[in-house]
Amino acid sequence: MNSNIQVRNINISLPATGEDEWLAVREPLMTGWLTQGPQVAAFEHAFAKRHQSKHAIATTSCTTALHLILSAMGVGPGDEVIVPAFTWVATANVVLFCGATPVLVDVDPLTYNMDSDQVAAKISPRTKAILPVHLFGQCSDMTAIAQTAPGIPLIEDAACAAGALYRGRSAGTLGLAGAFSFHPRKSITTGEGGMITTDDDCLADTINMLRNHGASISEEQRHHGPRPYLLGEFNLLGYNYRMTDLQGAVGVVQLTKLDGFLAERQRWADYYAKELAGVTWLRTPEVPTDYQHAWQAYVCYVDESKAPMPRNEIMAVLQAKGISTRPGTHAVHLLGYYRERFGYRPDDFPGARDCDRHTMAIPLHNRMTADDFEYIAQTLNSI
Repeated sequence: MNSNIQVRNINISLPATGEDEWLAVREPLMTGWLTQGPQVAAFEHAFAKRHQSKHAIATTSCTTALHLILSAMGVGPGDEVIVPAFTWVATANVVLFCGATPVLVDVDPLTYNMDSDQVAAKISPRTKAILPVHLFGQCSDMTAIAQTAPGIPLIEDAACAAGALYRGRSAGTLGLAGAFSFHPRKSITTGEGGMITTDDDCLADTINMLRNHGASISEEQRHHGPRPYLLGEFNLLGYNYRMTDLQGAVGVVQLTKLDGFLAERQRWADYYAKELAGVTWLRTPEVPTDYQHAWQAYVCYVDESKAPMPRNEIMAVLQAKGISTRPGTHAVHLLGYYRERFGYRPDDFPGARDCDRHTMAIPLHNRMTADDFEYIAQTLNSI
């Protein structure tokens, strides 16, 4: 046996970080300003400018970003928020954090996003907001959702959608507010971290206070102000959802690379679409002409009526060949907590159920080589 044979290992995702990010954290480490400060402020300013938003407010995660938005809106017990049934569980969890009720709506299996045709039936007098998800980096059809629900605020879960466009407009600017993620599986990362975008001045002011325990002045104002005895007023029950300056410094650097990352991901998404066109059992993503996909993940749909084996077995074959895969995400109504609390059954949301069972993300990130992409395409064609 040749011990020199190298086993291939293509990760489902890897963050594209390096020396630039390493050097960026030097300044906060040397100055001693490690918590939210000038680096976070610089990241917020740059992110707002890039996404054409009046305000950008950094947080500890996209989950806490969504929680802050709903809290600032006054969402609470007795209220309902409509969320898609196929999404990462945090989208529904944040509604429960507020004491409100998440109302699930099914998704379109072609886009994996909220089915706008089914929203109207879910609206009630208690509906406080609708929370569409731009899943895997493709924007939901915000115009169709807004037309279905006039007057109801739309809050974008744009966790996967940094840099994505919908009819020429940036994700995060298509509703009252948007929330982004900088988890390492996203196109740009700060390790953990999130960002809120909004054009609403009052909402932004409330969010700014809520993320810092409800304080009426920021940490920078307090430390740099002329009155060292001033702690400021606390008129709101807030949270500690501040991003650190270490993360902000990394975010500033990562954001300068976003457009390059997106262009590279688009090029390889086009390659996959071309090279996998002959795999009749695999449906690759379709993107409308007036959308710009952010390609946080490349999620396919396995048609088991045509496939030589079930999706899970296909994923096991790929894993054995050194290709990591994952289900796209999960159907919320199939998760134990939601099944037990709300009594959901699998057939309640058939689109989400089928996406849960049949989607498969294949590797697409900015640390892959041309050889990696070619090997994946050849392997899928050979199954």
